[in-house]
Amino acid sequence: MKEKFINSVIILLIGGLLTKLLGMLIKIIMSRLIGTEGLGLYMMVLPTFSLFIGIGQFGLPTALSKLVAEKRKNNIRLFFSILPIALIINLVLIITIIIIAPVLANTLLHDSRCYLPILAIAVVIPFTSLSSICRSYFFGKEQMAPHVISNLVEDIVRLTLMILGIPFFLPKGLEYAVCYIILSNVVSEGISILILFLFLPKKIQIKKEDLLPKKDYMKESLSIGIPNTTGRLLGSIGYFLEPILLTTTLLVVGYSSKYIMMEYGILSGYVMPLLLLPSFFTMAISQALLPVVSREYTRKNYKFVKRKIKQAILYSLAIGIPVTIFFITLPELPLKLIYHTKEGISYMRFLAPVCLFQYIQSPLSSCLDAMGKSKDAMVATTLGVITRSSLLVILSLLKIGLWGLIIAISINVFVVTFYSIRKVKHYLT
Repeated sequence: MKEKFINSVIILLIGGLLTKLLGMLIKIIMSRLIGTEGLGLYMMVLPTFSLFIGIGQFGLPTALSKLVAEKRKNNIRLFFSILPIALIINLVLIITIIIIAPVLANTLLHDSRCYLPILAIAVVIPFTSLSSICRSYFFGKEQMAPHVISNLVEDIVRLTLMILGIPFFLPKGLEYAVCYIILSNVVSEGISILILFLFLPKKIQIKKEDLLPKKDYMKESLSIGIPNTTGRLLGSIGYFLEPILLTTTLLVVGYSSKYIMMEYGILSGYVMPLLLLPSFFTMAISQALLPVVSREYTRKNYKFVKRKIKQAILYSLAIGIPVTIFFITLPELPLKLIYHTKEGISYMRFLAPVCLFQYIQSPLSSCLDAMGKSKDAMVATTLGVITRSSLLVILSLLKIGLWGLIIAISINVFVVTFYSIRKVKHYLT
């Protein structure tokens, strides 16, 4: 069991590293092709994208992974019981986005150029939802290679599409280029789904009764998915509201919309991706941890679960501490090397030690989901969103530019991390 867990972590770690490097390359090429203003426009729309992606998944990937890992159900029928729920939710979201897109772009984000990219989100959502559900099946079976390979191919396809397509759409306007970037996910996610299907056992037999959704399976999946997605939804809502609250408050106190978009683009497009670079490591641990903790917690093997959580935190800190020291002492080096800029050095120095706590959030949240305590993860997210949003508004009124947001982010990280630690300890004592 220990060897299988370590192998899963290694596979996910290698895949995560390659995916992260490809992701950084995509971000570099995108930022150089569309410029700082274009990147700022993309980052303004991205929270909306993340919000609807989170709603579209509805916590169903986590539910499927957990239930498959417990080995108590017909996995094929479980998959086809979850699929109709996802399809209905996605259909509702598509209609909702089409209706509210003008209000989001013109009234809330204060930029009409956001309209087309927001409409593009409606097309992408079904593909990302199905892709996530398919991956979660393999996670539950502790088969990590399909996820890694499909992710790598997906990023390669996205990178190729950006290089070929952005120069064509950019002369038509930044909004068309950003819209194209979002729509490229349709092709990349579609190819990813096809690759995942190739990894299914060749001798798999699907009977007619397997295609019929089972009420018990649907009910149990929703009992896991609803609190999980509520927590993610609250986090996505906070992320969605962030540029809206920031833009509205800073405009009130006298900052220009151009300044806000430029600085927000620097923070969200340059600084945060670099600071969260080690997250591929903690994500690998979290993904490998969920089926193991789920199975052993069900068996009441609490000592084993404690040991795995401690390992996860230690591994996260082992990579996080050296990276934090590097970003504090030499922040200009990665900014210049990767993005060809020196903008955001002060932001990076301040946030680097804060992100050390961010690195251990993912394993803790994954453990709460695996133990069936998604409600506590939801509470942690709720506290974080309330803290971050309220402080963002209050501090921005002090006319300190983007520093209001940066301080709000920092306090949010501390609140969520320490609450999660306290809850995990409580359930294992």
